[in-house]
Amino acid sequence: MLIREFRVVLPLTVEEYRVGQLYSVAKTSSQETSNGEGVEVLVNEPYKEPEHEGQYTHKIYHLGSRLPGWIRALIPSSALKLEEKAWNAYPYCKTVLKSPFLGEKFTFIIESRHAQDNCNTENIHNLSDKDLKERTVEVIDITKPIKDPKNYKETEDPTLIRSEKANRGPLELEKWRESTTMPIMTCYKLVTVEFKYFGFQTKVENFMMGIEFDLFTKFHRQVYCWLDEWFGMSMDDVRAYELKTKEDLKKKLEEKDETKAAEK
Repeated sequence: MLIREFRVVLPLTVEEYRVGQLYSVAKTSSQETSNGEGVEVLVNEPYKEPEHEGQYTHKIYHLGSRLPGWIRALIPSSALKLEEKAWNAYPYCKTVLKSPFLGEKFTFIIESRHAQDNCNTENIHNLSDKDLKERTVEVIDITKPIKDPKNYKETEDPTLIRSEKANRGPLELEKWRESTTMPIMTCYKLVTVEFKYFGFQTKVENFMMGIEFDLFTKFHRQVYCWLDEWFGMSMDDVRAYELKTKEDLKKKLEEKDETKAAEK
């Protein structure tokens, strides 16, 4: 089992990020869904529990050809799905990913907490001494170049983008966190991965952590670079955008089934 805490620093307030995160999740889901592959939203509704209340979502990720060959070799094509359940009681959020095919052999949990600080809260998740010894910490600076040049876009480069609505940016490479004119916040994302599959455990767990680093980096660069798209939106505005996106995703996922039916 691996435990890693990713700390993503952003030039936003915690309340601004709440809106920006939801908007960007919906937009990226729409961008990455087509021809039967991508995100299917089953449930998006309020929930209330004794300790938390917020928004509950249940999604299915249809992975298809998006996984590398060595992983697809482990499971049949019919099992290339991930189930995500998330409880967003902002500023605390918990996401659980499961593979229906792998069952209890696969555990993937992301717990997120958000604070108006500059990456300097050492145990925001209140981990035990044992888990603290197991935990590694990785700081994500959204101005640093992304690992894979093929994924680079000038329109998603915080060192080039200025938000007119928020009056922020472009961000100076690696030095922007010293600014006294912008708000600074941190997303503390605690990721726990366990893959109980003899001969593949270490490889898969490290692979998943690598994926998360890349996803967190890309996503939060987008959150900042899309500032002028979502800045000033209310929570009602975001929920309406999510509802529209849910319907659009449903249509995109149905496209492949319709194509198959037409070919028969």
